[in-house]
Amino acid sequence: QVQLVESGGGLVQPGGSLRLSCAASGFTFRDFAMSWFRQAPGKERELVASSTSASGTTNYADSVKGRFTISRDNAKNTVYLQMNNLKPEDTAEYYCNARRWSLKLYDYWGQGTQVTVSS
Repeated sequence: QVQLVESGGGLVQPGGSLRLSCAASGFTFRDFAMSWFRQAPGKERELVASSTSASGTTNYADSVKGRFTISRDNAKNTVYLQMNNLKPEDTAEYYCNARRWSLKLYDYWGQGTQVTVSS
């Protein structure tokens, strides 16, 4: 059974930091690209950061470059999102995603963790 379980969200003041974790199980973690998406109320879900399966190459949305860092620990089947210098516009539900294309698309989602940036 595939599971992606996010944790680490919460309420933080502007300029603060949070570290999100996503623990994966039920699939071969190292073979999947891992990403973080977010969705704010009334807005579409957007890609925040991603890490490829092979080389671990990372990509970031322009809005978070220099502030957020995605990393993965293949031994622990976990992907992280370190978020620094948080802004009110970072407030959203954050979702972990695992994706792999092998004859067909394998696309798994976590249930999300809420991040609220407010003074």
